[in-house]
Amino acid sequence: MKQTILVVEDDKMIRELLCIYLKKAGHEVVEAVDGEMAKDAFLTYHPCLIVLDLMLPRLSGEEFCEWVKEQERNEVSVIMLSAKVRIDDKINGLKIGADGYLTKPFDPDELVANVEAVLRRTGQFCQKIIHGGLCIKPRKGEVLLYDKQLRLTKHEFNLLYHFMENPNIVLSRDHLINQLYPYANKTVLDRTIDAHIKKLREKIEDNPSSPDRIQTVRGMGYKFVQ
Repeated sequence: MKQTILVVEDDKMIRELLCIYLKKAGHEVVEAVDGEMAKDAFLTYHPCLIVLDLMLPRLSGEEFCEWVKEQERNEVSVIMLSAKVRIDDKINGLKIGADGYLTKPFDPDELVANVEAVLRRTGQFCQKIIHGGLCIKPRKGEVLLYDKQLRLTKHEFNLLYHFMENPNIVLSRDHLINQLYPYANKTVLDRTIDAHIKKLREKIEDNPSSPDRIQTVRGMGYKFVQ
């Protein structure tokens, strides 16, 4: 699963180089050129990791990092980039919440290796799937809609997770039955799947009577539109 990474760097050449390498490694990348723009990008795209230059216009990297750690999604990881080479600077960066610290100049391959090591260490791989204000965290058993936590039943949660893992794919009722009730009798449970989806739509759709996320494909089943 692709992870969204926010690159905050005011130097255009360095920023573009980082984006090329991170995309090549299979990640989704969002860019920001200063601390204030980075705030907007953080709230919009919900990155799982931030590659952060410390010397930024408008808002310093240290100030932005402290702001990030104060947010509700404080599980996001941060790797700092800096021309500051003193050990005191590195220690200060780690104290305010950095998960890694690289000094400039650096090898882009080393940066990618650090990113993936931090993601593995902090358990961010496959930790959450996000689309259109809807966020599911499988390991924590949480679903957020526009940052508000939803209460789902076990079957609703599993159903939503399966849909979000398979976006834009039509899933038949038989397939969904096998996912939720692998040992059950299909003829008994056709309408049960429809009932679960109806309840799920009431919780995640802006307009349940005209759903945008989980759509019915007549004669075939349902699909999660992304």
